[in-house]
Formats: sequence, C-alpha cells, structure tokens
Amino acid sequence: PNLFFSTLLPQINDIAELKTTLHIFGTLYRKRGYPRFVSYNELLGNKSLVSSLRETTRPLDEVLRNALEMATKRGTILHLVLSRDEVPEDIYFLNTVANRQTIAKIQSGELSLSGLKTERQAYIETEEQPDLFTLYEQNIGMLTPMIAEELRDAEKLYPETWIKDAIKEAVSLNKRNWRYITRILERWSVEGKSDGTYRRYSKTDPDKYIKGKYGHMVRR
Repeated sequence: PNLFFSTLLPQINDIAELKTTLHIFGTLYRKRGYPRFVSYNELLGNKSLVSSLRETTRPLDEVLRNALEMATKRGTILHLVLSRDEVPEDIYFLNTVANRQTIAKIQSGELSLSGLKTERQAYIETEEQPDLFTLYEQNIGMLTPMIAEELRDAEKLYPETWIKDAIKEAVSLNKRNWRYITRILERWSVEGKSDGTYRRYSKTDPDKYIKGKYGHMVRR
C-alpha cells in the first residue's frame, strides 16, 4: 500500500519487523475469502520467513513475536487472540478501517471464524499516541458523527487521560461501546479514580452530565 511505503517504511529500523511486515502483506495479498488474516502458526511455519529471521543470539520464536509486537504497536497490523480447542491462537490483520470493523464483529459475536472462539482482547496502542478519535476507531469501532460529538463533550468534562484509560478498561473487559465508557467515566467522577485524581474534575460544570444529555445514565 502507498501509505506503508510513504509513511511507515521510513520509521521501521528493525530488520525483523520489516521482513515480517512485508511477509504479512504478501501473504494476505495472495489470500482469498473473507476475512483475510494470517495466524502466528502460519508465520512460524513459513520456511522463507523463518530462514530470514534466524539469529544466533535469540530463539526464532522470540524474534518473530518481538517483530509482531513492534508492528502492532506501530499500528501496521491488528492483533487478535482467539482460541482453538481451548488453546490460544494469535491472528493478525492489516490495520484498515474495514478490518477494524471486522474485528469488532468477531468480538461482538456477529461474525464467527471456523474453529475459533473469542478471547479477552488486548488494548491496541500505537507507538505514537493517537488522538481520542483515532484511539476510539482502533479499539472500539466506527466513529459516527454522534459518537464524535459525544467524545468532544466528554473532553470538556474529563482529562484526556481519563477518557483513554476508560477506553482501555472497556477493551480489557470486552465491553467495546461508548455507553460503557461513559459509565466508567461517570463512576470515576463520583467515586474517584484509582490513581488518586480528584473525583470531581471538570473543565466546566462538574454536574453537566447529570443536568444534561447523560443525566438519565447517572446514578447517585
């Protein structure tokens, strides 16, 4: 993809990450059907990739997993952990809007993959911290105009770190929806956050959620 060569490629300085990323692109390009993804076991079983990654100082498994972790943090690929016969199986997608939507469908149960079941998922965090809108799309789902407006409203009431942490907590509990995130924020504003942040933080009126559009969701 043009974006990879113009933007991401110049940032990659680890040869194992580069080789693994290019191999994933090639593998997914040749695949057919929906959705298109590659599993860790597929990568580990590919002779050409394995041969190019062999090092004398580190085990192959460590080199490959580290390369995949770097590519995931960079935002090049998306990592999903499913289970096959109660055994965890790592699968990887290219990081596109369509694939983020596909992953959301898998996690919600709307889409199932043959022989694979959903597990609790890791929070997707890129190397450079994205803005809230990008973070929402990467971890929760499609950003609609209504959700974008509510995110802007939330920014006026809570620190940005609170909103990011609330997204992270929602993902860890596999509750990927904005309604659940607002409940986390509301709870922290009433009970206080575990990091000791002042519980009544607000850039405007601390009772705005209670008085305004979110009042019906707040319990005292």
